[in-house]
Amino acid sequence: MLKLDHLTVVAPTLSEGVAHVRDCLDLDVPFGQRHDYMGTHNHLLQLGDMVYLEVIALDPEAQPLARARWFGIDNKKAVMADWEAGRRLRGWVARTDVIDVILEGRETLFGRKVALPWTISSFDFAIPDDGSFPLDGAVPSIIHRRGKARSMATMADLGARLQSFSLHHPDTASLSELYRTLEIDRPPAIVQGSDLRYRAQIKTSAGLRELL
Repeated sequence: MLKLDHLTVVAPTLSEGVAHVRDCLDLDVPFGQRHDYMGTHNHLLQLGDMVYLEVIALDPEAQPLARARWFGIDNKKAVMADWEAGRRLRGWVARTDVIDVILEGRETLFGRKVALPWTISSFDFAIPDDGSFPLDGAVPSIIHRRGKARSMATMADLGARLQSFSLHHPDTASLSELYRTLEIDRPPAIVQGSDLRYRAQIKTSAGLRELL
């Protein structure tokens, strides 16, 4: 019911996020778009098989919003703390065609369905009321594209291809069971770790690189 859609680097600023990806992959990720409805902006990079990388940050020119933004971006202290702790590949997004089924009885985990953009909506995104990552990022954020595949035509393809990604977490048993019940296609490998951290193995023209 859920499929890997994209990986998300959450940065204090876009320039810091792009510099981090350059350090890891030796690739300069081009600008993507502004999300005026969420007060964020991003850089985007194809990773093959309709999967992509998003580098996202708070847009300093954005107007205040009536609700919390996605990916915990309103909490600048937490974003900076994660960044300084090396938790930069902070989460991932899964797509589904049955978002209401996924969220039924699980809104406390994933958040509530929000139709975006606000005026003429074209997709739905599950966002907790406080804007935080669901389960601190241990489970994906959920997107419903309403039957339309994400267009890759305007997204840079620099030859990077996702080979695998993993989630290091202290409670592998409970998390593995939760992933099983969610029927996730191409989930991260769950590995025992002292805290929550993602790692992605990405093949580039320079060889296999790791994004953290």
